[in-house]
Amino acid sequence: MAPVDPHSYTDSTHPLATHISLSLYFDFPSSTIHAAALLSLPAPHTGPLSLDTRSLTVHQVLHPQTLAPIQVSLSSTADPIRGRLLTVSLSDHSSFLIVFSTSPSSSALQWLSPPQTFNKVHPFVYTQCQSIHARSVFPCQDTPAARVCYKALINIPRQLSAVMAARHVDRRAPIAGETKMFGGGSFDFDYESLWCSEGRIVEEFEMNQPVPPYLFAFAVGELGSREVGPRTKVYAESVPAVLDAAAREQGERLFGDYDWERFDLLVLPPSFPYGGMENPRMVFLTPTVIKGDASGAQVVAHELAHSWTGNLITNKNNEHFWLNEGFTTYAERRIVEVVQGEDRAALNIGIGWRGLNEEMERFKDNMELTKLKTNQEGVDPDAVYSQVPYEKGFQFLWRIERQIGRPAFDEFIKKYIATFKFKSIDTETFLDFLKANVPGIEKQIDLELWTEGVGIPPDAYEPVSNIYTKIVTLANEFKLGKIPREDEVADWQGQEWELYLENLPKSVEASQVLALDARYRLSESKDYEVKVAFLQLAISSNCRDYYGEVEKTLKEVGRMKYLRPLYRALVQGTGKEEEKILAKRVFSEAHECYHPIARGVVESIFAKHL
Repeated sequence: MAPVDPHSYTDSTHPLATHISLSLYFDFPSSTIHAAALLSLPAPHTGPLSLDTRSLTVHQVLHPQTLAPIQVSLSSTADPIRGRLLTVSLSDHSSFLIVFSTSPSSSALQWLSPPQTFNKVHPFVYTQCQSIHARSVFPCQDTPAARVCYKALINIPRQLSAVMAARHVDRRAPIAGETKMFGGGSFDFDYESLWCSEGRIVEEFEMNQPVPPYLFAFAVGELGSREVGPRTKVYAESVPAVLDAAAREQGERLFGDYDWERFDLLVLPPSFPYGGMENPRMVFLTPTVIKGDASGAQVVAHELAHSWTGNLITNKNNEHFWLNEGFTTYAERRIVEVVQGEDRAALNIGIGWRGLNEEMERFKDNMELTKLKTNQEGVDPDAVYSQVPYEKGFQFLWRIERQIGRPAFDEFIKKYIATFKFKSIDTETFLDFLKANVPGIEKQIDLELWTEGVGIPPDAYEPVSNIYTKIVTLANEFKLGKIPREDEVADWQGQEWELYLENLPKSVEASQVLALDARYRLSESKDYEVKVAFLQLAISSNCRDYYGEVEKTLKEVGRMKYLRPLYRALVQGTGKEEEKILAKRVFSEAHECYHPIARGVVESIFAKHL
């Protein structure tokens, strides 16, 4: 076997599927999808073909025309990271049909019962397939190296609607006969009558541009929407104000034409584990970004920038994740600079710089994970997710920009996008392209140190701006017992407070925490970045007055950006028995409301510290 990716069974000697047709029947009472997938290859193939699966029941694999069975084997044990290997034995087949069902424990899917939703009437389900979870929705070559087009028929109760990271073709009644994909005799019920039963509707989608499997995404529930621009709709249980057209124009100025036709946004329930997910045509967002200040729009700017870096050009596997996130963070800050101004961009960079330094502390016992190009053999990408690919990647590109000047760097980026669009590449490919297009750059910047060295290189750069310097100075004065005056913080928004709190000492006197909160009510902030930064300070300062607020926060949101630091602050270190008991109790009461990915991350924190 010649793997292309440490997290996938995909074999480099096998052909890569070019198209997948999916028929998905959603059974909400059992939290299961009964499904068929028709995989098409570029040419007829004889021999084994390896596919990734996790928590799937494979009923049969069939010849698509004759429905004759095709020999298949599923590995008897599941690898804890890669799942189970499905080997299909082909004989001059250019396509084949897999009939399967998902499991309620699918790591990509979160099924919410009506009481867990906004309107509390209908159920809701959504996907989060990055990094390696598409395989728990359908069998596939689940690596970013394998880009694929797809179409999908989504069969759901009529009172619900579906959205997908694909073009919406139709909403219609189920058609008798379209279930022939499900073969015969694989289920213990009549599939045809189930598919066409009373009260069902089919939503049809297609994605004609090849995308990596981690960008496969759908959501089904009671969804409202409103138009907010010529090609942007916001779908949500409640609808926010979002970035204006200026952001997309700046993206196109930086990178060239926007290739995905639409830029719609879906605001998910509070359990969504990330800030945003850059699914093409349909970005998924956490409701915690809806706070009416600059920083929420910056998350949208980040996901917009992914339309080029990540979605058009994709890292070949997770060891080169910085190619997705470093470029996108750089682009986000260029968009912010134009739309919100240079001070706002400097604050954004400053918060990132602080975060990068904190990751160096977090990984001090495993500095491999502070490299841009990492070795992830035997490593779960969710467990080592960090700011390093984002912030060190950003710093590397910013360093190149400073060396050659912005106009030259902008030309380089446009050429890079045009050269590699709809391809998946690795760090070496990027560096070869850089050296070919910026002659002598390797003599001016130590490219090897930046991509393969540990830690923060000496020519990385802390941002310089008046507001940034003022905030850091005020944070340093806190050590001397000085709380900022109201006139000093009168125009502060969430990001200013976030940067201030992140630059305070890790722990202070409990009385100082209480005094700061008495003046500015940070523990009650509607901005979760501010609230969580403050609660971290309270925990590390043994200020137990706020443990009720910590519990409330851990129970109302599932975004890992907040769960990770709060659970870690509670259980890390010695002599924290009360905190550890609190963490375990809260998790036991709240974990049902977390997405499976977030649940796994909290469990890995407990495994390390409890």
